[in-house]
Amino acid sequence: MTPTERLSPIEVLLVEDDPGDVLMTREAFEEHKVNNRLAVVSDGAEALAYLRQEGEYSDAVRPDLILLDLNLPRRDGREVLAEIKADEELRRIPVVVLTTSAADEDILRSYSLHANAYVTKPVDFEQFITVVRQIDDFFVSVVRLPPRVDR
Repeated sequence: MTPTERLSPIEVLLVEDDPGDVLMTREAFEEHKVNNRLAVVSDGAEALAYLRQEGEYSDAVRPDLILLDLNLPRRDGREVLAEIKADEELRRIPVVVLTTSAADEDILRSYSLHANAYVTKPVDFEQFITVVRQIDDFFVSVVRLPPRVDR
C-alpha cells in the first residue's frame, strides 16, 4: 500500500442519537485534520435507508466504515448490525460498535452478529476524542478497506 492510498479519505457513517456524542465525534474528526467525510443519522431505520440509498438518501455515498451505537430509536443497533451483515451488498462494510454499554452480553452478541470491533465510549471528553482518533487512524492508516461499491 502506498502512502497516498493509506491516507485517502474514507466515507464514515455515524449512527448515533445522542447529539453530544455526535458533536464530540465531529470534533475528533476535525481536530485530527483528516479529510474523511462523516455522515450522521440518528436512528436505526434511518441508517438502513441511508445504507440502502432509499428515499432522501438515494444519492448517499456508500460508507467505507460504520460507527454504530447500540441503543437507538426506531431500530435498535443490534437489529441494524444483523441486517447489515445479512445483506450481500452491505456485509463487507466494517462496523465498529461504539456504545456506552460495557456489558458482556452486548459485546458477545455484537461479535456474534459479526461486528468488526466493539468499543465502549469513554465518558471523559478527551478520552472520547482519543478513542475516535484511534479508530480513524486504524481504518485509514492500518487496515486495507474493501473497494466501495455504489449502486
